[in-house]
Amino acid sequence: MTEAPQTQQPKFEALTTVYERLRHSTDAAELSEFARRPLPDKSDQAGYSRATALLEAVAGNPHTPLEDRIALAQTMPFPNILVKLAQDESVEVRKAVAANEQDKNWLVGRLTKDESAEVREIALRNARTSWKMRLEGAQDPRTSPETLAFLAGFGVSREPGGPAVLTSMIRRAVALNPNTPDEVVSALAQDASEEVRKAASRRLSQG
Repeated sequence: MTEAPQTQQPKFEALTTVYERLRHSTDAAELSEFARRPLPDKSDQAGYSRATALLEAVAGNPHTPLEDRIALAQTMPFPNILVKLAQDESVEVRKAVAANEQDKNWLVGRLTKDESAEVREIALRNARTSWKMRLEGAQDPRTSPETLAFLAGFGVSREPGGPAVLTSMIRRAVALNPNTPDEVVSALAQDASEEVRKAASRRLSQG
């Protein structure tokens, strides 16, 4: 009697082995395939955790194609992956992380201090950015007139239910920032907050 041939099981590789291989791989095709591979269903907890861990290795590997790193930065909600991408040498990747509204606020906060003005500006406009980071952005003389005009709306046209003291501090800082357009300062001179009005009036009196 002939025995039925046994089906060969695929070789299982330990997570750490695969992680290290992907972290150091120079095979762009392999890295791209991992980057674009759909995640397992969350009901498969082991498979889901393994896949997200391996994506961290892929995200941190500079040999992963740029378009794949950007796609991960735009779509991933996982801090361990986004932290890697937030340190990417490509400004385009960091811009995508800065715009990702699934970020944790501490991670967006890091990007409000990025060396790239574009990254900083995008991070300041992210809804997840903390009030503290917005205040620091409003005080920063490097912040663009467009972003200062955006910040001037907090507590009024944007997030009107936000904490009154903090939002007025942001608007006051905008009023005092030398990059703020005159028309924005003039509008802030009519602000509901006395502190904001005073700051804007002082700025206007200085020419």
